[in-house]
Amino acid sequence: MAPVPVSTTQRTVLAGARVVLPSGVVDGARLTVEGTRIAASETAGAAEAATVDLAGYTVVPGFVDIHNHGGGGASFTSGTVEDILTAVRTHREHGTTTVVASTVTNQLDMLAKQAGLLSELVEQGDLAGIHYEGPFISPCRKGAHNEGLLRHPDPADVRRLVEAGRGAVKMVTLAAELDGGIDSVRLLADLGVIAAIGHTDASYEQTLEAVEAGATVATHLFNAMPPLQHRDPGPIAALLEDERVTVELINDGTHLHPAVLELAFRSAGAERVAFITDAMDAAGFGDGLYELGPMQVEVRDGVARLVEGGSIAGSTLTLDTAFKRAVTLDGLSLADTVRAISTNPARLLGLDDRIGTLEPGKDADLVVLDKAYDLVGVMRKGEWVIRPE
Repeated sequence: MAPVPVSTTQRTVLAGARVVLPSGVVDGARLTVEGTRIAASETAGAAEAATVDLAGYTVVPGFVDIHNHGGGGASFTSGTVEDILTAVRTHREHGTTTVVASTVTNQLDMLAKQAGLLSELVEQGDLAGIHYEGPFISPCRKGAHNEGLLRHPDPADVRRLVEAGRGAVKMVTLAAELDGGIDSVRLLADLGVIAAIGHTDASYEQTLEAVEAGATVATHLFNAMPPLQHRDPGPIAALLEDERVTVELINDGTHLHPAVLELAFRSAGAERVAFITDAMDAAGFGDGLYELGPMQVEVRDGVARLVEGGSIAGSTLTLDTAFKRAVTLDGLSLADTVRAISTNPARLLGLDDRIGTLEPGKDADLVVLDKAYDLVGVMRKGEWVIRPE
């Protein structure tokens, strides 16, 4: 009889934690990691496992951020690999094991150049994709975007930017009411790219038309769009009511009042919410002056605003803070918070066969939280980014 081969793959057993699974929250669970994946079982002949006692802790899937401009003092659009990796590392240390790099309005040539570099980092596995936020947005709702660089979403221009990303572009935010908007939504849907409605002055009816054309995401719902009104409901009502749309929410306590967050969850349901950071360079770094594309931003007391005009300019949020806020201040369940911060964004990216839940065969991406829901450990693809003490 031939000898049973002994696996040399590294194995780790996480024992005793409360683990949030798709089936529910399990206390005193035992989670086995083999190599880069969550193991289905502890197989015969496998290498001896290192056991980590996590009694008293909570383990959740790694966070997935589909809208993020940078962090750690660095931007995804600075033009250097070092800055991109600094931003990735910063958010990874705060539990975001999967991140999409967002751009900010600029000249088309510059955006195409940025996408070329970012696509290389996608190919290497450091990023999960590219999101263009601008320049195809409304000057009426431009937020922290340079009005002089805005343009209508001509489908030819949209196609050019998608092709510049060499298959890495996952999402494009646009204002569908602009000339070419609906045609561009259809184009993006045909190309397999998420069309997101945001920085928009669209009416209720125009937003419904965009959803019918294939739009499936609301970019930071409530922010940079007309407020909900009883005779003119605008885009907010249309985006909340349609089951095909996932709504992004920035849960930092600045962008949204807790009552508005609760309204979104009640209206859309936990299956249609994606927590994002919309983070800029200062996330995980501190107050000071920063650049957001061609715009100058001042961060004071953790709130980012344009130096000229004072508009809110993204956030300094990290997703571990959003998670803690959700369960300790907003009253969300662990299960619903995990859906919003991991499962739903993974599904949007088409990566839910690999990430977003703690299931056998998926990447061993996970976050360890203490009793106060502060982050104490991060694992990505079976390797500790931060090892719990």
